[in-house]
Amino acid sequence: MTVAKRTFDAVIVGAGGAGLRAALQLSEAGLKTAVLTKVFPTRSHTVAAQGGVAASLGNSTEDNWHWHMYDTVKGSDWLGDQDAIEFMCRKANEVVVELEHYGMPFDRTDNGKIYQRPFGGHSQNYGQTPVSRSCAAADRTGHAMLHALYQRNVRANTQFFVEWMALDLVRDSEGNVVGVTALEMETGEVTIFHCRATIFATGGAGRIYHSSTNAFINTGDGAGMAARAGIPLEDMEFWQFHPTGVAGAGVLITEGVRGEGGILRNASGERFMERYAPNLKDLASRDVVSRAMTTEINEGRGCGPDKDYVLLDITHLAPETIMKRLPGIREIAIQFAGVDPIKEPIPVVPTCHYQMGGIPTNYKGQVVVPKNGDPNSAVSGFYAAGECACASVHGANRLGTNSLLDLLVFGKSAGETVVEDFNSGALPLRELPADAADYSLSRMSRLESQTNGESVFDVGLEMRRTMQKHAGVFRFDDLLKEGVAKINEVAERAKRTEIKDKSKVWNTARMEALELDNLIEVAKATMVSAEARKESRGAHVRDDAPDTPETPNGRNDKEWLKHTLWYSEGNRLDYKPVNLNPLNADTKPIALAKRTY
Repeated sequence: MTVAKRTFDAVIVGAGGAGLRAALQLSEAGLKTAVLTKVFPTRSHTVAAQGGVAASLGNSTEDNWHWHMYDTVKGSDWLGDQDAIEFMCRKANEVVVELEHYGMPFDRTDNGKIYQRPFGGHSQNYGQTPVSRSCAAADRTGHAMLHALYQRNVRANTQFFVEWMALDLVRDSEGNVVGVTALEMETGEVTIFHCRATIFATGGAGRIYHSSTNAFINTGDGAGMAARAGIPLEDMEFWQFHPTGVAGAGVLITEGVRGEGGILRNASGERFMERYAPNLKDLASRDVVSRAMTTEINEGRGCGPDKDYVLLDITHLAPETIMKRLPGIREIAIQFAGVDPIKEPIPVVPTCHYQMGGIPTNYKGQVVVPKNGDPNSAVSGFYAAGECACASVHGANRLGTNSLLDLLVFGKSAGETVVEDFNSGALPLRELPADAADYSLSRMSRLESQTNGESVFDVGLEMRRTMQKHAGVFRFDDLLKEGVAKINEVAERAKRTEIKDKSKVWNTARMEALELDNLIEVAKATMVSAEARKESRGAHVRDDAPDTPETPNGRNDKEWLKHTLWYSEGNRLDYKPVNLNPLNADTKPIALAKRTY
């Protein structure tokens, strides 16, 4: 089969916030840039982000980037790299103002400045009191951001390949990345995209769980492609469960609801967060709130006939406030929960939301792997940004509104690095290997010829149930061990998936089978990494990790203050140190401490 080839200076996979911000940097610098995306850019999952983007503008309350950095390191349970965190917090104001100048319709204060609301884990004076740091466009911030960035890219003549699915990373004999193979959904044809620089901005993989706030497109395509190409995945045991998904539906209810004054209540109407986080209460970090809610439910204080959810109450807020600041949330509550939050509380339950781990990168957006004794050696021609990347600014737990900031800062940073490397001559157009498309074609061929195989739906369902049961909000030693065996069984079944529809044009069955290949890589990485980490840290909480003076909250810094690296080949693990040193010599490191709110 002859495979078409297209050549560009840079190819970006994914058109969410990170992909569009990187594309803008490249196109405005004059590079010939292609963006591959499974859905129209303004339908990318960034559109679902509600609460805001963090920046220490200080428009509503006093603030500075040092406090933001402290909150982020503390939120990460000290697993975040402090050089990348400093870089992100210092850049926050710049990228938000830049976005405003692109036409982002932020809400305004009475004096015309960008409106900011409080958010979980964000504080003044190094953890003392809540701070208003989240820059919001009502409760549709991601939607507004995507449209502003897309319009700017249209102006810059970025070339979009809409409804194309990237299949595999192409590396040459020396390990340099020289492009990707991709499938055009409309025709079913495979094309090689040959380029000097490849940027992955493919988002998360929340669909590995049964209950998730993630869209069906969030299938970990970037992580799957990287893993199959020999790139390790970093810190995949850490998954954030958002405290407030609509019970039974999983649809996200933004933390901005609590930022505006919402209160979590149990069956007796008690504001239970006062017991778990006396200072920040309902605005503690997400992992703390999720575990508190799960504890209330497990101990019989849940609401409803099955006592399996708690209530998010905003009935004490003025109806005008709800209509102005949270119009989308009211709509979601009416549509998916059957309640009008002006009149009655919303039933909510913790739901898988965000992947803290991903493709290992540095703050410049370069993909880094261990090589010749250097744990962070850059892979030539390969960059990543956003949720699919692990910089690592979120460590073991991400603070709310730091995700949209991550997209902007590291999307731009990856773009700037590519432009620098391009101009310095560090990115020659390397030759494609003769077998560049063979691996992708063999995967397609297997699906064509498979008979008496497994159902893609059944294997996917078993994967999601296994992840939900064995690697959820709380984790247990025996369940994790069992989970590793089960997910390996599911992975074997995934090698035998069969599709009944063999047609080429708009074959969604083939797409789902290819997406499952990516999800399986992420699920294996998560379960194996989680079973191996014998401590509690951030979102990873084990029943067998004791809370002692040496191991506060079950966190064992002596043995486990390190990043996990999972390799697909051999299903094996390696580790590398956390960077506890900030980027600049005059910035004070955030010292290890017990994490309390």
